[in-house]
Amino acid sequence: MGTMTKFVEQEIKENVAHVTLNRSEIHNAFNDQMVEELTNIFSKLDEVADIRAVILKAKGKSFCAGGDLNWMKSTLNYSYNENIEDAMKLANMFKVINKCSKPVIGRIQGTAIGGGVGLVSVCDMTVALEGALFALSEVKIGLVPAVISPFVMSKLIPGEARRYFLTSERFSAQEAKRIGLISEVVSKEEMLDKKIDEWINAIKSGGPEAVSMCKKMVRDVANVNLDNTLKLMAENIADRRVSKEGQEGMKAFLEKRKPNWCL
Repeated sequence: MGTMTKFVEQEIKENVAHVTLNRSEIHNAFNDQMVEELTNIFSKLDEVADIRAVILKAKGKSFCAGGDLNWMKSTLNYSYNENIEDAMKLANMFKVINKCSKPVIGRIQGTAIGGGVGLVSVCDMTVALEGALFALSEVKIGLVPAVISPFVMSKLIPGEARRYFLTSERFSAQEAKRIGLISEVVSKEEMLDKKIDEWINAIKSGGPEAVSMCKKMVRDVANVNLDNTLKLMAENIADRRVSKEGQEGMKAFLEKRKPNWCL
């Protein structure tokens, strides 16, 4: 059973859903439609009883480069309230993937930047190819990694977000593993699938209801009011997008020049 939308493909094989980002020509960057497709796919998968796991992966060289340029251009002209609405749609996508009752396995074959790191963070376990790079690059364009922050910070070793949120440094797959963002690193692409097969076999050895309850339990024990946090973070990113600095940063990025604070 397989379905294909414009930017996200979905196929179900042997009780496992394969969800594939399909915008390789622009490094699988998000836009409104891709956000909507991912939200819809994961909402529906949650209701299919015989699916035991979901693999989230991507075509091409990159896993996900965050927001695409045309989407960023459109937000330049958004009002504060339009930015809130836009950010909450993105927040809802991450929330739906995060709350999916099935184990979500991330197959990270290439670079993940900004919102791409958010996608990595809402997976339950992730295997990355050596050579994949990661970055939380929002401050470089005068923004903040607001919407993804609750999910990223729930993964990272406490304190590591301080460094990588503030510096925008790119970091390796090995460093991503050290700080808790990903679970395993492998040296060859075929080893990504070998590790995923091992995890799926392990998941299938557990009771499906018990596995789903464990996912919920982990979220409950964290005891964070995610809805309130996400609303606050949507307000944070809306503030930045309409600010002089945020506007300058995004315009500089789109115009391929340094922002005025670098001059």
